[in-house]
Amino acid sequence: MRVVYIFALFFLLCEVGFGQGNKQGPMAIVFIGNSITQGKGGPNGAPPPSHTVDYLLKKRTIKELPYINVGRSGSTTVDWLPTTGRYYALAIKAADSLWSLQGGGNSLLFSIKLGTNDSAIKGPNGAPVEVESYKANLKQIIDALLAAYPGSRVMVHHPIWYSPNTYNSAQYLAEGLARLNRYILQIDALVADYSRSSPGKVFLGDTKAYLYFKKHPQYYKPELGQQGTFYLHPNEQGVKILGKYWAKAIAKAFL
Repeated sequence: MRVVYIFALFFLLCEVGFGQGNKQGPMAIVFIGNSITQGKGGPNGAPPPSHTVDYLLKKRTIKELPYINVGRSGSTTVDWLPTTGRYYALAIKAADSLWSLQGGGNSLLFSIKLGTNDSAIKGPNGAPVEVESYKANLKQIIDALLAAYPGSRVMVHHPIWYSPNTYNSAQYLAEGLARLNRYILQIDALVADYSRSSPGKVFLGDTKAYLYFKKHPQYYKPELGQQGTFYLHPNEQGVKILGKYWAKAIAKAFL
């Protein structure tokens, strides 16, 4: 019976792969992020990674796509650095679990969406994270993950827009949004750096959701802050839309 089980598991994992060769996609995904990755958008919602995986499962004739969402509300790149000992261990624990499921396979993907809290004027850990430090932090996180899991890949998504009056327990405002926009340029530059130094390891993820949400604030939860109603977190419908944007980026890179 054990031999049959092992064979069945091997067959399943083969089925989970997307495509062939360089286009072989992830068998398993670890989602790293902040409250936007973690949040459900409302009491009847599900986090964006759930919608990402649902979309990919419907797009391809596969039976399973294991994933773990380790997004943590309020987190910054500082929190996810291996050296700070805060949330990086969550990514490692999740990756270990999925890595074991794959039998040490080479199709583990880390999906990263960080920057919103880094950009704040004050409040989140390390904020404001200067633009150069943001890039350096992302690189340190990515380098550590790739070293820990040879054969894995990383995808970095652009953060999404928030209204320039955003001010809850943390202060963001127009200054924070301007910093977030500069982060986006750093993400693009970092991915370009990896494309030269480590081809096929680090990919640019979603780049379109930022503008979409800026144009469609109805997909945010209106929140009352210290400078009026602001828009920071997607609502239930917005979470679905964001998850689909991430899925399309994954599909474009790997299918």
